[in-house]
Amino acid sequence: MKELTSFDKSLLNLLQGNLPVCSHPFAALADELGTDEQTVLTRLQMLKQEGYLRRIGTFFNSNKLGYKGTLVALRVEPDKIETVAEAINRYPGATHNYEREGRYNLWFTLLTPCLETEKKILDEVEALPGVEDLLNLKANKKYKINVQFKLH
Repeated sequence: MKELTSFDKSLLNLLQGNLPVCSHPFAALADELGTDEQTVLTRLQMLKQEGYLRRIGTFFNSNKLGYKGTLVALRVEPDKIETVAEAINRYPGATHNYEREGRYNLWFTLLTPCLETEKKILDEVEALPGVEDLLNLKANKKYKINVQFKLH
């Protein structure tokens, strides 16, 4: 993995909360960084290839769009975690998943337009080879936390 340059750090700092909503957002970032759009796009591609950047996207108010979310905890056989995580990633409503220590060792969040779709997906996930147990942890109250990492 290549080391981040000061330009990369400045670019990543801006991306975390200041991606302009306009027809050429990367050109606008380039202006702010004193460079050109192609340089920004090239560096972003490198950052993604190197694993520093997973995705660039927006956050929507899923409730207002009619989606319901849930947090899911799985107990998965250790040698099947990667395969199960890859299967979960194929569902468009799975926003992310992560491995954790403890009895329930793979967690993910799921957004679906209806409870029937949620149930169908969770039934499929529970039937995956290596999945030993599934907990569907519905939220009683939603908290929105804005996490940004200041890179120096």
